[in-house]
Amino acid sequence: MGVEPENTLRSFVAAQAAGLDIIELDLHLSKDGALVVMHDADVGRTTDGRGAIADQTLAELRELDAGKGERIPVFEEVLDAVKAPLQAEIKDVAAARALADVMHARDLTGRVEVLSFHDEAIAEIARLVPGVRTALVASRYGTDVVERATAVGATTLVLNIRRLTLEVVERARKADLRIIGWVVNTQDDLRLVRALQLDGATTDYPEIKRTGRFTA
Repeated sequence: MGVEPENTLRSFVAAQAAGLDIIELDLHLSKDGALVVMHDADVGRTTDGRGAIADQTLAELRELDAGKGERIPVFEEVLDAVKAPLQAEIKDVAAARALADVMHARDLTGRVEVLSFHDEAIAEIARLVPGVRTALVASRYGTDVVERATAVGATTLVLNIRRLTLEVVERARKADLRIIGWVVNTQDDLRLVRALQLDGATTDYPEIKRTGRFTA
């Protein structure tokens, strides 16, 4: 999020207050198996710490400052802090399995859509949580991204707006896939979203809500 420390409770509460339709977050596993909310696999960019999340326990990660005095949250804390629908991005199959446990325990199938760049992670969460909504994310891709999504049962594509073409959009529509553009932070990006008639977009700036309905 562009106005608060990213992937913190502070940012999620602000996004909800701004009226965003869906809040997106990123999940990694700590050394002791906690579902930690952070974009990067390493804590160096967004905290005052160093090293990989996977090499640190939750207790160790809790000692870090994630910006403005915020600490790194776990997934369950976000569920309790905001009531908005969530998009949870997972990085691998192990995270899919941990997320599946939480989704079953808290009956989250209707509230949480699961995203991933990794086909196998999408396939795993779909196997473990029947009925879960899933989306395949892609940064560098061709028209084959449509076939990849349908092969793992995803119903949505979340695609890098700067590589998106009308051909990809048309193929996705024929396959009955929704399309979300990311990251939409400028008016030029917004115009492209509207020209291609996408189903939505991901933004770092909630104020863009004034000119569209997006996720943050």
